[in-house]
Amino acid sequence: MATVIFFHSVYGLRSLEHEAVERAQAAGHKAFAPDLYDGLIARSIEEGFEFKDEIGWETICERAEWALAGLPASTVLAGFSMGAGVISSLWPKRQKTTGILLLHGIAPIAENARKGLPLQLHLAEPDPFEPEEDVAAWRQAVTKSGVAAEIFRYPVGGHLYTDASLPDYDAKAADLTWKRVIDFLDAIDANA
Repeated sequence: MATVIFFHSVYGLRSLEHEAVERAQAAGHKAFAPDLYDGLIARSIEEGFEFKDEIGWETICERAEWALAGLPASTVLAGFSMGAGVISSLWPKRQKTTGILLLHGIAPIAENARKGLPLQLHLAEPDPFEPEEDVAAWRQAVTKSGVAAEIFRYPVGGHLYTDASLPDYDAKAADLTWKRVIDFLDAIDANA
């Protein structure tokens, strides 16, 4: 059984992250989703960015680190959109992580990334928050790093296409994403 922690998007801890935990647990994995906003839930993306700015990036990342304190060093780091950015602050300190899972956002590759580390990216194509030139540069960084990356792009119209509560939602792409995420966690478990 893999252990995975899901870091929420700029909206805060909502049904998207709770459902991710439930899906992972139903597949036989341990899963957690900490609240980095201390109860705040945005009604719009603009409000989410306001919350992020009010709380402060440093505090958000500290809360993420505290959430990891009691979990195994091998815990898979997973992040939705802003949560991918949270991963970038944790990854360099978590050398024993068994996987990186990026949903709806890219994150800088850690300079000390372990060769062969499993990484999976799920991203809309195009994505309004991840310009194609940034994604292309990220792909090059992945290749140079030696991590074992699987990159999945989905031709959908919105950013958080796995979130059934938003207009971005695309059921077909979401179902395929979750199948691939569970396969990723199962493979990590099998190789542990």
